[in-house]
Amino acid sequence: MTAFLTMWDADARLGARTVLDGADVQVETGELVAVVGPNGAGKSSLIRAFAGLLPLTGGIVRLRGDDVAVLSARKRAERIAYLPQERRIAWNLPAIEIAALGAPFLSADKAVAAARAALDEVEAGHLTDRGVAEMSGGERARVLLARALAADAPGLLVDEPTAGLDPDAQLMVLERLQARARRGQAVLVSLHDLTLAARFADRVVVMHQAGVAADASPMAALSPETMARVFELTARWVDGPDGPLLAADRRQLAG
Repeated sequence: MTAFLTMWDADARLGARTVLDGADVQVETGELVAVVGPNGAGKSSLIRAFAGLLPLTGGIVRLRGDDVAVLSARKRAERIAYLPQERRIAWNLPAIEIAALGAPFLSADKAVAAARAALDEVEAGHLTDRGVAEMSGGERARVLLARALAADAPGLLVDEPTAGLDPDAQLMVLERLQARARRGQAVLVSLHDLTLAARFADRVVVMHQAGVAADASPMAALSPETMARVFELTARWVDGPDGPLLAADRRQLAG
């Protein structure tokens, strides 16, 4: 495997706040990497920097070896598909048209075909002709994920795709992202659910105070020491029927 997404010593600010502080992250072709961390740790900023949407004040981000800062918007869109955390859709368009927006470089017929396949992939084919304003939040989330998958770009940046989904849908989303990685895409996904990250990711990047606190296999990255320092949780790995499971409890405060 070769590194498709590379970030070296990246610094970034939003106003007066530091959102990336010396971050080093790589995602290889065919790899699913989960980014986890407390609220405000820098997960979304990391993904936005890889998408070229957050200018750096130091360091560099590369997409397939090229500095993202010098790539045109079209070149970035050809290399990466991006699903932001924000799920607002301004117009009540049918799902098929929303999903087809993810394939802007295809002909109209091919874009619709790609959108239809992506909707089926996320088990939302029954929503094809329904307006997004007539959907639940979870249904809209599937349609927006389909929009990102329709591009079939070599890199996939996905910010909190499981937020607001029921447990079955959460598992489906991670299964689809894992399958995309196995097909050769470089997949970077931010998650709050540490159990999902541990179960599906090849590697876990733990963000803390705008920096990378750990970057390793799930069991190594989510060690008891890291869980205590970053999440203030008492955690341990236990044997489960399908492999190790992460068990965590809130730390008891003195007094």
